[in-house]
Amino acid sequence: MIFSGPSGVGKTTITRAVIERVQGATMSVSVTTRPQRAKEVEGVDYFFVEKDAFSRMEEAGEMLETARVFDCFYGTPAAWVRDRLDEGKVVVLEIDVQGAILVRRRMPEAFGIFILPPSEEELLQRLRDRKREPEEVIQRRFAEAQHEIAAAKSSGAYDRFITNDDLDRAIEEAVGAVEAQRGASA
Repeated sequence: MIFSGPSGVGKTTITRAVIERVQGATMSVSVTTRPQRAKEVEGVDYFFVEKDAFSRMEEAGEMLETARVFDCFYGTPAAWVRDRLDEGKVVVLEIDVQGAILVRRRMPEAFGIFILPPSEEELLQRLRDRKREPEEVIQRRFAEAQHEIAAAKSSGAYDRFITNDDLDRAIEEAVGAVEAQRGASA
């Protein structure tokens, strides 16, 4: 299951609720080149590797998707995902649109859900209400969100678009979509 959506739309809250409510659902564990933090656990939070090992994995086709964030690389390990699927688990990937497109190319059976804001105005207000960043950063995030929504709609990577205008309803819709897809592919 692929979950995507712009910053501030509530996708992490919805994704966590899906993992809690859907039996056998688990969050994908990414490979990263960034340093391990004190409380992070290898194989639980991330698989930590050096950049050359990451490059070898990517070149060998061992990643479903990869992304570069600042000077660190992140990727979804294909074998780990397939092993969990073979165990009957629902593997949840919270990734961006570009990652979703790559995953769908490599796993056409993957099911994509994109979380939408109720409106652009509401999204902008949510970004401001978080009070985490200065206005120029908020405006940049907002512009990125507009681009991401347009890209998601035209990408073909998503099977379902859920508008988060009411969090409880959006969670129920996401859980229902995941359970329905699980039943359809069983």
